[in-house]
Amino acid sequence: MKTSNTYVIILFMLVTTAIAAQSDTQTSVKSEPLITDRPDATEASSTVGKGILQIETGGVYESFEENSIKQESYTYNTTLIRYGILDNLELRLGWDFVEGVTKVNGNKLANVSSGLSPLLLGVKIDIAKEENGMPEIALIGHVFPLFSAAQDYRPETTGVDFRFSLSHTLSEKSSLGYNIGAQWGNDSPEAAAIYTLAYGYSITDKFGIYAELYGDLPEDSLANHYWDAGFTYLVSNDLQLDAYFGTSITKGQDILVGFGASFRMLNER
Repeated sequence: MKTSNTYVIILFMLVTTAIAAQSDTQTSVKSEPLITDRPDATEASSTVGKGILQIETGGVYESFEENSIKQESYTYNTTLIRYGILDNLELRLGWDFVEGVTKVNGNKLANVSSGLSPLLLGVKIDIAKEENGMPEIALIGHVFPLFSAAQDYRPETTGVDFRFSLSHTLSEKSSLGYNIGAQWGNDSPEAAAIYTLAYGYSITDKFGIYAELYGDLPEDSLANHYWDAGFTYLVSNDLQLDAYFGTSITKGQDILVGFGASFRMLNER
């Protein structure tokens, strides 16, 4: 009986220690502003933290016109849910609801496409902290299952991507982030290298701006290069608003305009 009681006491101590450690982690996280993966294409080089739920959502408008044919895309919901299951590991779930419109000589065609694009399922893992001039590094991987997409946006092949996300602190107010990786998808079996490079500057403790270059380089097709810029406003440590705009450097996009919000919730248990 004494041995049984000893096991119970030890188990209780381990559980209490784990809860206290998670509470300390969450208290530390809550004292710092949230770090998001939006609005730019550059993913952050850090995870959200154990027991943290972070939701990032927004809307996007894109257009491209060629030979009197204009393609417009309205993404009404660009939600990404991030949940930390460990201090250095987060699970990721994302989806977009898209409506595509085609206009010929200014006249809207009747065949409007709409529905969910393939779900994003993935993980992010912290690899290294920034130290001695070396960047902070995280590894991110996603899969986009076919069955999750609406018929209008269902590709022929399952999409997959991975990237290394890195960042440097340049000064108290500025930072540099960049991603390097590869993706497979968009109805093509060929791989495409992907890159992003973003510079961020904090004008005040709450108001920040950024500028970014990003693109992809398919194996057997022409490269695609884009730029965007925008601002973020930190309402509180757990709520951030954003807006941005951009276009393509190469052919393919006339304008990109978006806005959104991100908020963080802590598991209080």
